[in-house]
Amino acid sequence: MVAISADYRVATRHGVVAKDCVADAKSAIRWIRANCQSLGIDPQRIVAGEVPLAVTWPLAPGRLMVLMTDGRYFGQCRSKCDGRLFNPALVLAPVNDQQAITSDKQDELQQRMGVDPQKLSPAHHVRSGQPPTIIFHGKADTTVRYRTAELFTDRMKKAGNRCELIGYEGKPHGFFNFGRDNNEAYQSTLAELDRFLESLGYLER
Repeated sequence: MVAISADYRVATRHGVVAKDCVADAKSAIRWIRANCQSLGIDPQRIVAGEVPLAVTWPLAPGRLMVLMTDGRYFGQCRSKCDGRLFNPALVLAPVNDQQAITSDKQDELQQRMGVDPQKLSPAHHVRSGQPPTIIFHGKADTTVRYRTAELFTDRMKKAGNRCELIGYEGKPHGFFNFGRDNNEAYQSTLAELDRFLESLGYLER
């Protein structure tokens, strides 16, 4: 396995908006694909993931957008990448008249996104043929509501895509981080991710 951590611009350090994070994330995937041979990477087995840690919401899903947003926006990266997502922000605009995010966050989204939030909302760009995806989400998450992950998963499945949502009862945002609760969730999510990649033929047991 070759692991690459792609640093992208964020609001707190660079004064950018979310659309710039998306452009950087797509640029990173393009670079990986362009350098597959020298890096020893199989271009048909690339896994993109996001773990929002210290990045102010909702800029954290920048890497997630590599997988999910429509290729017409902010770069032309339509490459196949399988996904693993930890408490991601998947719904940035109302879905079927459901207010999936809190009103206070909805009010600030336009400014923080730099565009209409719907253009960067993964749930609004689900289509058939998207990559297999696994999502880990705490059911007690007050930063990114668990319901948003359910809405996204439902849309993915209706489009014929493989999407696994693993919810953790009573767990808050970032529950999986190393060092929390004797690393129980860290080990659990790692094992589930390993199982997922094995099922795709990316790893051997």
